[in-house]
Amino acid sequence: MSDQVTRCGVIGVGRMGRHHARVYSQMPDVELVGVVDLDTSRAREMTEEWGGQAFESIKDILAAGVDAVTIATPTTHHRVAAEELLGAGVACLIEKPLAPTAEDANAIAQAASDAGVALQVGHVVRYDPVMQAIKSLGELRPRHLELHRISPMTFRSVDVGVVLDMMIHDLDLLTMLVGTAPEDIQANAVAVLGDAEDVCNVRMSYPADESGYRCVANLTASRLAMKTERTLRLITEDLYVSADFVDRSVKVIRKAANADQISALRDRLASGEDLSDVNYLELIQFEDLDIVDAEPLRLQAEDFLRSVRTGARPPVDAEAGLLAVQVAERIVETARAGQLSLA
Repeated sequence: MSDQVTRCGVIGVGRMGRHHARVYSQMPDVELVGVVDLDTSRAREMTEEWGGQAFESIKDILAAGVDAVTIATPTTHHRVAAEELLGAGVACLIEKPLAPTAEDANAIAQAASDAGVALQVGHVVRYDPVMQAIKSLGELRPRHLELHRISPMTFRSVDVGVVLDMMIHDLDLLTMLVGTAPEDIQANAVAVLGDAEDVCNVRMSYPADESGYRCVANLTASRLAMKTERTLRLITEDLYVSADFVDRSVKVIRKAANADQISALRDRLASGEDLSDVNYLELIQFEDLDIVDAEPLRLQAEDFLRSVRTGARPPVDAEAGLLAVQVAERIVETARAGQLSLA
């Protein structure tokens, strides 16, 4: 790989791939070599706008020479594309989910390990300005999490159910926030428009950490909702976080900052005082976190290419991508069985 310019490409320039092509074309020290798509007219349209060459196959773009690529094909084609590219020593950023099954995801992870090249999974919500603000709070030890991801049907990613299509984002956020696989899972799902689930609700319990903290998470995903909602609520021993990804806001209530108010309320309740007319929101102090405007896809690409150039471990590596798919698979299996799933 050149010390000056990283030669990049995109495999699949549909809804997401076209944005990856744009981002690569706009980055310094990056050359967009070209794109691969079965729809040759769409591929040419991308290259006319962003540069590079339209290729008909992965073999062709490999012959042209690339250091790193984004794989943005339908999920069912990820493994075939990844194994060919990784086998040729090309680093891969693979759109979420890593694969449609844990078996395929494990095979991709193994291919990357065997090749000794970077593999990053495109869980881009980690780079959302709202999540970046939450990460600024430092290390968190969640005791309870609520994640809602609902929207009207868009008829995109219909090759998989709502768990792999939408909930997978939140499963990865849980990997980031909790750092381990759930101990048990309870799930219910409903399929309306096909065989795959369109609505799913999950309760997951995580093993206690070394300090005895145990986390429980409730997730809801629907692609048949009347409105779009993306929210996260997080409770630790010390604070409460309420985040809205649509409104791009994060509110934090800190226990320490409200210690005097809490103590006074306890005393009033203990004395039997009637507080039914008290406005709780007027008693507490909360802060709005600063939201820094930045394009998540650009931040993700910068991290990926940093790993390609330095050999550092990608922030969202194959292990994280595999864990998300494994948990998603357990959720779907549990929902279909209608019973508790134990690790």
